[in-house]
Amino acid sequence: MDEMEVEKEAAQNSKSDFQTQLEESLKNFDAPQAGQLVEGTVIQVTSDYVYVDVGDKSEGLISAEEFADDLPKIGDKVQALLVGHNNNGPVLSKKKADSKRYLKDIQQAWKDKTPVEGTIAKVVKSGYEVNLGIDRAAFLPISQADSEKIEKPESLLGLKSKFYIERLYTDNKLNPVVNRRKYLEEQIDTKRDAFFNSVNIGDTVKGTVKSFTSFGAFIDLGGFDGLLHINDMSWGHVARPKDFVKKGQEIELKVIRLDPAEKRINLSLKHFAEDPWIHFEEKYHVNDIVKGKVTKLTEFGAFVELEEGIEGLVHISEFSWTKKINKPGDMVSVGQEVEAMILGYDIQAGRVSLGFKQATENPWDSIGEKFAVGTKVKGKVVKLTAAGAFISIDEGIDAFLHADDISWTKKVKHPGSELTVGQEVEAVVIECDPEAHRIKVGLKQVTDNPWTAFAEEYPVGSTLEGEITSITDFGVFVKAPNGIEGLVNKANLSDDKDVPFEEAVAKYKVGDKLNVYVVDVNTDKEKVAFSVREYKRKQQRDEISQYMDSESKDDGAYTLGDMIKSKK
Repeated sequence: MDEMEVEKEAAQNSKSDFQTQLEESLKNFDAPQAGQLVEGTVIQVTSDYVYVDVGDKSEGLISAEEFADDLPKIGDKVQALLVGHNNNGPVLSKKKADSKRYLKDIQQAWKDKTPVEGTIAKVVKSGYEVNLGIDRAAFLPISQADSEKIEKPESLLGLKSKFYIERLYTDNKLNPVVNRRKYLEEQIDTKRDAFFNSVNIGDTVKGTVKSFTSFGAFIDLGGFDGLLHINDMSWGHVARPKDFVKKGQEIELKVIRLDPAEKRINLSLKHFAEDPWIHFEEKYHVNDIVKGKVTKLTEFGAFVELEEGIEGLVHISEFSWTKKINKPGDMVSVGQEVEAMILGYDIQAGRVSLGFKQATENPWDSIGEKFAVGTKVKGKVVKLTAAGAFISIDEGIDAFLHADDISWTKKVKHPGSELTVGQEVEAVVIECDPEAHRIKVGLKQVTDNPWTAFAEEYPVGSTLEGEITSITDFGVFVKAPNGIEGLVNKANLSDDKDVPFEEAVAKYKVGDKLNVYVVDVNTDKEKVAFSVREYKRKQQRDEISQYMDSESKDDGAYTLGDMIKSKK
């Protein structure tokens, strides 16, 4: 009996040991393995570790550093990766679990072409490193980092944003490349489309001054830009956009143009006020003398503001009645108060044509009385040209002196040989044309015309002794005693036609005295022709006449034949 009891007890103990071993085996089978994601409950939090019950024999440990500044509370659920076991129990990693989970999400986002979140962590060559929550940093090219040009790369550090994954693997290795610009442009397009669908021309919108250009300012309307053109800042003249708005300033503007196709939005500040051109004709008329302020100078004239929003142009040709203006800045300056006459206007185009000179008396209207032909004037040489010189004879009035009117006797080839700029001269007005704005003067006319005196003293047929002044291929120039210079044509230099000119002229040199015969005098053209041949012929005629006169005093008849015989 006892023996049977012992056997029965042994059998029961054997059964108990088997059940224990089976339960232990099942428990080991359910226990998580290294590299596996697990979820547990936080049971304790210290400064160094977070203790998590993951259903193992003992609680798992997660370094508190993996939670950064966001430590969990007791009872919170936490996902982690089982790294392995040590003497203290399971070793867990929240970061590796996050990385594994994020990688899975990123792979799906790459396939689906959806954006993922990340943080720009570091500036590297040609771009940035972006933390996507995986072990491998993603590369962000700087050209794809923003929708606008990046002036300071460091300005994006620490920025949390969304990115498109352009590439995830290279040669089957994890090597992600991301694109933030694409994401931003999509957001901008979405916001802009919503703007076009909800805003109409004439509506008032709010925006922030973002940047400036030479032609205006760009306004941030909430992720996309509108243009505030310089011409739409004020009805008046705007020289610099920065004088009207400041960077970062929040302002209200009127929408004046919408172009969804070109994605353009034009804004205005001036349209909050009434267009001053509406009342232009009530205030201004052609030929009115008006006051204004010079706002801008160009090569072709000056812009004058009559009032805010009303600006006219004074063309450089309308600056002065008498002066030749090379640059508008020589006469007026920006900011100067001026008077001008309204010459015309175009309200539709917003243009006014003005004239400075019309606001003053035209000196050419009375110039004919002041500078009548024959009037002696004094002036200063202001300019020399190849043809003559300009003489300033009154304020803004320059008269022209032709080279032919410098001297009665000299042939002036270059006015600079006789005159210098700044030289004071006395002249006579020889032509005055107010309509053509032209006055001509002469220096030689101040003295009597020696050609008239010469013609009276030496009429055609006269003889004189002159001085050779020059020898040319066509003749010899001879100066008479009163300074008049005449030409002995090459044909008239020798009384013997058979003698070549070269041979005849070889006997003379400049400075020699030469007796000549006056062949022709033209006082209008100031020309005189001399002849040596005719002079000698006249000598012969005079000798014959003189001889015949002396012989005729005898009683006996005397003939020309007798004279010839007597010569033999």
